[in-house]
Amino acid sequence: MMNKTKATLLIQFALLLSFTSLLADVKLPAIFADNMVLQQQSEVAIWGKAKANAKVKLTTSWNKESYNVTTTSDGSWKVKVATPKAGGPYQININDGKTITLKGVLIGEVWVCSGQSNMEMPMKGFRNQAVSGSAAAIAFSENPQIRLFTVKKSKSLTPLNDFDAQWSLCEPESVNNFSAVAYYYGLMLHKKLQVPIGLIQATWGGTRIEPWISEMGVKNFDWLKLPEEKPVDNLSQQTPTVLFNAMINPMVGYGIKGAIWYQGESNRKEYVEYEKLMPGLINDWRSAWNVGDFSFYYVQIAPYNYKTTTANSAYLREAQLKASTSLPNIGMASILDIGDEAFIHAPNKETVGQRLAFMALEKTYGVKGIQSGSPVLKEMKIADAKAMLTFSNAPLGLTSYGKKLLNFEIAGADQKYYPADAVLTNIGVDVSSSLVKEPVAVRYAFKDFVIGDLFGLNGFPVSSFRTDNWN
Repeated sequence: MMNKTKATLLIQFALLLSFTSLLADVKLPAIFADNMVLQQQSEVAIWGKAKANAKVKLTTSWNKESYNVTTTSDGSWKVKVATPKAGGPYQININDGKTITLKGVLIGEVWVCSGQSNMEMPMKGFRNQAVSGSAAAIAFSENPQIRLFTVKKSKSLTPLNDFDAQWSLCEPESVNNFSAVAYYYGLMLHKKLQVPIGLIQATWGGTRIEPWISEMGVKNFDWLKLPEEKPVDNLSQQTPTVLFNAMINPMVGYGIKGAIWYQGESNRKEYVEYEKLMPGLINDWRSAWNVGDFSFYYVQIAPYNYKTTTANSAYLREAQLKASTSLPNIGMASILDIGDEAFIHAPNKETVGQRLAFMALEKTYGVKGIQSGSPVLKEMKIADAKAMLTFSNAPLGLTSYGKKLLNFEIAGADQKYYPADAVLTNIGVDVSSSLVKEPVAVRYAFKDFVIGDLFGLNGFPVSSFRTDNWN
């Protein structure tokens, strides 16, 4: 009997030692793993958990530098690591008595890629909805210098410290399931910059912008209500803060160069509020990261026939255009020419990713000779029954690629719009109609679905716009 008791005690003691040892091991959030990409030439944060008040030593192979930190009473630790110019693969050793080795680490450029379904849409497409040219792109996608990090969908009423996510190599199987817009964006950056690229995808189709904003950010908008405690099973992904809490907060502080964003369709009826919410989200993320005004580029929603009698989506596109000048170091990519009347997920995702990349290359990376972004209405003058329009961001003028301009309308004081004749001039566009003798306002492509026909010479389409403020 005594032997059995001793044996039982020995087993319990061994289990206790094993459990204690398990608690002592360093634990890393999902974003710190093999094959990750760290932002180059920065002081990047690396953090995790270990035993309370333990000594943790982190060593980086690129410079053989060691960093020592003591964990807090709850076992948390964080260090900032100096990264060199782009390169790799490298290793990082993390030791608290036992060593964890992170392998295949690259140093390069890291971007967060977020939004709703048009950013989520994978290279393989959605059911019965294709991404143009994806089969060949996927087949030839293997690239050891690009890494993909995918955050699985999750929601939470409170900020989380980790998520279900993983780094993948850039190869056909992983690219097949990765955001098409983000992939094409990263591919173009890599081709031009010739450095490793890390792409972090955190997306959820059909979501509004409010759930992607933190609690502190939501408090800046008096018309929004913070979520109340309720059973998680009934928690909607549209609830303010819940996607930030679960899908963004766990990576806040990770070294990044910037973010790209494609969302807005689900907020199209609240276009007045969206003009404030878009810069609100950007300010919120910048505040959370606390590393300054990092680059943020977003996509204007594409034309699509919503078949509704409420305000058409051009009002939301207008709100996005106005927001694009509200903050420093941001930009908007117009895709007015590549929408699809029948599919809200327009198939040409390569052009979308490339237009975002053009902005990053010009504005973030300072590549000379690139002129990104669309021409924007600068001024309207009325003379001789014509509205004469001039545009900024059009140093060499405008083009319709030889086609007739079909998307202009003109109105007089009665506020009735008529299809207009529009002609390119040396300084812009002249708009007129025989039905409007005394014009006072002009609209361009101000409908749910249009195919844009006015461009800058860089190929970027002019956004929907109007000169009136009529409802």
